[in-house]
Order: sequence, then structure tokens, then C-alpha cells
Amino acid sequence: MASVSNLSTLNPAASLSEALPHRRNSSRNCFLSFKPSSSAADYKISLSSSLRSLHSIPRKTSLRIKCSQTDGNGSPAKRTVLHDLYEKEGQSPWYDNLCRPVTDLLPLIASGVRGVTSNPAIFQKAISSSDAYNDQFRELVQAGKDIESAYWELVVKDIQDACKLFEPIYDQTDGGDGYVSVEVSPRLADDTEGTIEAAKWLHKVVDRPNVYIKIPATEPCVPSIKEVIANGISVNVTLIFSLARYEAVIDAYLDGLEASGLNDLSRVTSVASFFVSRVDTLIDKTLEKIGTSEALNLRGKAAVAQAALAYQLYQRKFSGPRWEALVKKGAKKQRLLWASTSVKNPAYPDTLYVAPLIGPDTVSTMPDQALEAFIDHGTVHRTIDSNASEAEGIYNALQKLGIDWGFVGNQLEFEGVDSFKKSFDSLLDSLQEKANSLKLVSH
Repeated sequence: MASVSNLSTLNPAASLSEALPHRRNSSRNCFLSFKPSSSAADYKISLSSSLRSLHSIPRKTSLRIKCSQTDGNGSPAKRTVLHDLYEKEGQSPWYDNLCRPVTDLLPLIASGVRGVTSNPAIFQKAISSSDAYNDQFRELVQAGKDIESAYWELVVKDIQDACKLFEPIYDQTDGGDGYVSVEVSPRLADDTEGTIEAAKWLHKVVDRPNVYIKIPATEPCVPSIKEVIANGISVNVTLIFSLARYEAVIDAYLDGLEASGLNDLSRVTSVASFFVSRVDTLIDKTLEKIGTSEALNLRGKAAVAQAALAYQLYQRKFSGPRWEALVKKGAKKQRLLWASTSVKNPAYPDTLYVAPLIGPDTVSTMPDQALEAFIDHGTVHRTIDSNASEAEGIYNALQKLGIDWGFVGNQLEFEGVDSFKKSFDSLLDSLQEKANSLKLVSH
């Protein structure tokens, strides 16, 4: 696999064979194969139609990374809808996954992916299910590193290597895109000061301009966001599930910029990760318990409606005198990032949490399922504010049925933090077992 140090001048639009020059002569090159479903057809989707016709969109595609014998003279990567998503509508498609070898990201970059998000669950899966980390881990254990320190060294290497791959996009956009996100320990979700110190440490050890330090939007960590931004560190605020908490996150970003004392704010950026599909998963259960026709007809509509209202809030907050004063110092808007975009309910269309949320200055981070589906049969046009009044109507209708949006946000936040803690703890346990086995072998 290519050495990351040799990829500093990588053209993201280049073919995979061009990106891996040393593998030219009849080498086995990995590339993405997108196999469309037999029923796939072009379609257009708006907020309204996506919420009314949940069964009208093909659900099955197959994305595979496979190896092929080539002569090293492959043609440049074909354009995909991901390129159109960014160039025509101003939305950045990111990939919600990371594992070794990170050069497996190259075909995705060529297909139009412009950044990467990671979290404790992603690293738990990557490290526990792959041998690619064994050599480095063995060296760390033999050097006397404790398990958690070893974990962070494994993670930091992946983040640094991924940052290198996306650095050309970061440079081409003057720091506007091409970011790789790494999250502070989920054990710190209720620790304001601990989160601040962890964010500073991660930023220092990763030492890449295009790294985002992920901080959860828990109530104790909202002040952490302000402080970390004020220290000139770019942040991905994660686990946002409600409009009220989202507004607090925006305010923390603005407060941090104002408190930074910097005359040039252009390199302090942020995204606010607003989670989508999990909202429907929770609210749909309540609607099914209510059981009326009105309640059942609202299934699968809550998440997109709330997200559309979040975009309205974004537009309001990043305008007016306060924001304009920061713009004069080079401040960039904290982009909305749509997270949790994979569809959990197989009855829903597989692009439900991507297609209706297309709009300028936003990011959509997609795991494999959502990414393959959108490349296969997604279409690109602005949908996020195509029917704002309908989104508000759905939000209010759910409230009248007894849906407590504050409870939904708090419950999902608790579940999200708890899930990441369990992934983190599980991985540390697995690494401890592996370390014990290595010590037995060494003796």
C-alpha cells in the first residue's frame, strides 16, 4: 500500500493508478465497485416527496472494495454525483469510517469524498477486527506503554495519515474542507475541564492543520467548545440531537471566536454534527405505541423535519451584526454536518437521510450504506429548504401528539454517549487481552 508520505501532492481527482505510482506494472490495485440494483432509476426527491413516498426509492446497492489485475494505465476516475453535490450545491460529502490501510480512502477521494469522520465505535471495529494494527501495537506494548496510551497512538497514526491524504483538498479550499475528525475520550462527556485538556492534547499530538477535534454537545461540554475554539483549535461538535442544544453549540462557537483575541479567524473552523436517523428510530417507536392513523402517517418524518428547522436556525444565527463583525476578521461559518445518515428501518428509502438534506455550506457524512446508495441512484439539487413550512408543520404535529422534543434530545444524547463509552471500554479490554497474549508469547 502506498506510503502516505509520498502523497503530499495527490490530486483528489486523479485515478487510483495515478495515485499509487509505484504499483504500475500489472499490479493489484484496489478500487471501488458500485453495483446498481436492478430496479435503480433516476429520481428527484424533495423534503415533501421524500416524506410522503417512503417506498418509491430503490433500497439495495452493493459497494465493494475489490482488487483487479490492471496494467497500471487506468483512465481517470469517473465523475460521480458526489462531485456534483459539492460543485453544484455546495455540500461536502464526507466518509463516516476509518481503518487501516488508510490508503483505501484514495478511491473514495477520487469519487468525490472530501473529508472523514471517526468515533470510538469506528475505531473499536477497525482495531478489533483487523491485523493491520498488530505490529505497531506489539512495539508499543514491548516499549512499556499502558493500554490506553497505546490505543491513542494507534488512533493518532490513522488520523495523521488520513489528514495527509486530505491535505490537498484543505489547501485547495483555503482551509474550508478536507478535514479528518478524531474524538476525545467518551469517558469525558460530563467533564468540562477534562474535555478541554484532552482536546488541547489531541490537537498537539496529531499536529495537522486539517484535523477536527470532536467534542460531544453534552451540557457539561458546551463550555468546553467555547474554550477550545478560543484557543484556536478547530472543532467538530458531535452528538447534537435537538434544536435547543444546537443553538447552544452555535453560541459556544461564536463566543469562542470572540474570546480568542485573534485578528485572523480564518483558520479556526467548526462543524456541528446534527444526528438524523436515530431521531426517527426513537420517535417512530412512540408513534407506533400511539397507533392512530395520524401518528402512523408521521413515521419516518421527524428526523428530516427537525434537520430542516436546524438549517433555518443556522441561517438566522450566521447573519446580522454580530456575525458580520466576526466575518471582518476572517471567520468562517460553523457548517451544519448531517450525521447518522444510514437508514435503520429497511422499509425506508436508503437515501432518506441524505437526499432531502442537500444545501449550501453543509456537510453530509455517510457510512458505506448511505454512500453507496447515493452514488448509485442519488440526484443532486437543493432540497434542505424546499418546503420549510411543511417541516415546521410536521415538527408541531408531533409535539401535539405528545412527542417531547427535549426528552428525545436528552435520551438520544444519553444513548449516544453510552454507546461510545461501551465501544471504547470494549476495545481497551480487547487490547489488554491481546497485550497479555503478546507477553505470554514473548516469555
